[in-house]
Amino acid sequence: MSDVKALARAEAFARRALAFAAGQGQAAEILADYLAGQGGKVLSGYMPMRTEIDPLPAMAAHQGTVGVPVIMGKAMPLRFREWSPGTKMVEGAFKALIPEEGAWVEPEVLIVPLLSFDARGYRLGYGGGFYDRTLEGLRARGPVLAVGFAFAAQEVAEVPIDATDQRLDAVVTEKGVTVFA
Repeated sequence: MSDVKALARAEAFARRALAFAAGQGQAAEILADYLAGQGGKVLSGYMPMRTEIDPLPAMAAHQGTVGVPVIMGKAMPLRFREWSPGTKMVEGAFKALIPEEGAWVEPEVLIVPLLSFDARGYRLGYGGGFYDRTLEGLRARGPVLAVGFAFAAQEVAEVPIDATDQRLDAVVTEKGVTVFA
C-alpha cells in the first residue's frame, strides 16, 4: 500500500500546485460561512505551507477559540495551541509555524489539510498519520467535525486507504461544500 500511496502523493502534489497557481477564488469565504454554522465551537486550523489552500481568513473570522496543530513527536497525535491573528509564531517540526506560547485547546471542529480527497470522504495526507491518529483519539471522546479544505482540482476518483485512515465529515473547496453521510 505504501507504494500506491507514494505514487498518489506525487500526482496529488502536482495537481495541487497547478490549482494553487490558478488562484484560490472564494474558498476562504465559503469555508468561513460553513464554519459560522458551527456555533463558535473550538476550531483547529493550520498554517498553510507551500501550495496548501489558505484557511487563515476563515480562521481569523471564527467567532470562538482557534488553535493550530503542534507535532509533539513521531507517531503521536497532534496537540493544538491557541492562535489568533498577530500571535507570535515560530518554526516547529517539518517547518510548520506554531504559536511560540499559548494555551492548549481541544478542537471540536478541525480544518484538515490534504493532498487529495474522494467522494467517499477519504483524504490523502502527507503520510505521517498525524491527523488520522488525532481524529481517532478525539472521536473516541466525543463528536468531532473534520472538514477537509482543498481546491476542487484535488478531488480524485478514489484515494488509497488503510484501516487507520479516518474519513472527513465534509470538504470545502472554491466550488462549495460537500458533506459526507
